[in-house]
Amino acid sequence: MADSDEEYVGDVTEDEDDFPVARNDRTRSGKRKQRGGAEWELSRTWETLVEGADGTISSTVEGLLEAGKRKRLLKDTTPLQRGIIRHVILILDLSQSMSEKDLRPTRYLLTLRYAQEFVREFFEQNPISQLGVLGLRDGLALRVSDMSGNPTEHLAAIQSLKIQDPKGLPSLQNGLEMARGALYHTPSHGTREVLIIFGSLLSSDPGDIHQTINTLIGDKNEWRR
Repeated sequence: MADSDEEYVGDVTEDEDDFPVARNDRTRSGKRKQRGGAEWELSRTWETLVEGADGTISSTVEGLLEAGKRKRLLKDTTPLQRGIIRHVILILDLSQSMSEKDLRPTRYLLTLRYAQEFVREFFEQNPISQLGVLGLRDGLALRVSDMSGNPTEHLAAIQSLKIQDPKGLPSLQNGLEMARGALYHTPSHGTREVLIIFGSLLSSDPGDIHQTINTLIGDKNEWRR
């Protein structure tokens, strides 16, 4: 009697010949066996999985995920330098387009909620840094909160926007000009950063926004000297 199903190959009858699937099975070694005019292959793909001590493959999957993370970290070798103190201006789009409901409950309310979460996490990770909040509405840039290291002030200022309705058109150029003025006199041992949350498809600007961007780049290069 054969010790395993792999060693036994019987004669092929007419009934067996009606099942072509059996002919395509693979053996454990991946090779074909042919006897009595019939070709057999048996495939056991589950044997390629590596099981853990608990009989599952979760440890193998976790290992592959960790290997992927290490590979991405090794690939990104660009050095990143930051100052001791960060100076950040957060610009929020408060225009009419933010009243759309493609994000629930609206773009406007969801943006304000995540802006508050950003403020909390920012000061948790950068406790001695500075932050200011600006808004874009009616073609103007308005100051929501001044540059400060107190997260409570920024959270209260953003919270007060929830009782107001978004309206008008945004002006990205005016927002960048106001952010430039707020960051111009920051000390050289810190950083200057502008984070913009913009949901509109257009910007109602009084002039050429590209000129404003070039001015910001010039300030950055001069500030680094």
